[in-house]
Amino acid sequence: MVLKTPLETRRAWLRGGVCAALAAAFCGPARVLAVAGVAAPPLLLAEVLRGDVDVTRYWVSEKLDGVRAVWDGRVLRFRSGRVVNAPAWFVAGLPPEPLDGELWLGRGRFEDLSGIVRRREPRDDDWRPVRFMVFEQPGGEGSFTERIARLQAIVARAGVPWLAVVEQFRVADRPALQAKLDEVVAGGGEGLMLHLADAPYLTGRSDVLLKLKPLLDAEATVIAHLPGRGRLDGLMGALLVETDKGVRFQLGTGFTDAERRNPPPVGSLVTFVYRDLTQDGVPRFASYLRRREVF
Repeated sequence: MVLKTPLETRRAWLRGGVCAALAAAFCGPARVLAVAGVAAPPLLLAEVLRGDVDVTRYWVSEKLDGVRAVWDGRVLRFRSGRVVNAPAWFVAGLPPEPLDGELWLGRGRFEDLSGIVRRREPRDDDWRPVRFMVFEQPGGEGSFTERIARLQAIVARAGVPWLAVVEQFRVADRPALQAKLDEVVAGGGEGLMLHLADAPYLTGRSDVLLKLKPLLDAEATVIAHLPGRGRLDGLMGALLVETDKGVRFQLGTGFTDAERRNPPPVGSLVTFVYRDLTQDGVPRFASYLRRREVF
């Protein structure tokens, strides 16, 4: 059934103090966190590499398929602001300086990692191979180049095997960047990140940080489940989703039959991949990738 509740009504319900469960169904996880009083830390978010960008001005690193985490010197939190239920020994080994990075198990192991970090009671054996791969110093002074050097010194002083700095390197030109992308993808990696070398520390979405992948990806909120036809009769045929820019479209490919029997619930966030955008901002050749967990 297609949900026809207007956005203005949903916002009014929130202003009226609707419960978190109902807020999840109509307004998505990010707004639920705000209702619940969980403050998301301000972070730098990437734009997509497009156009005639001088890539020689950027440091380049592999885009890790992990879970974003921020350490403020005392508490380890997810991107949402929720506390990471990591073992005491894992947290005790982290330095007093703030760090921004990814909890990571390795290429192609996001689902395993997601299961580990979502547990309320952490298991030591599960956490042993987890690494906190840091790539930024929140509030750090100077250029990104200077912050890289400080991060390396901070991690070296900590001296624990589960803390590391993401490798940063430079490229000579666009062909060299493309060759590195091909190498990373062939090895099972997601893509590359480019961080402007002389950029000060910033938060919010900015072109000082760019991502480069074979396919673009984005997130959208599930608005409704649309019924399937023919072979998919009785199953979910497509999701009606809405991007953070207010663009609605149907997401109908990329699902397994099991996911169609138990689709992401209304109000949840999903990640999809696509080629490019139409003139109206609608993703072309969009395909479902996975449900985005709000940790």
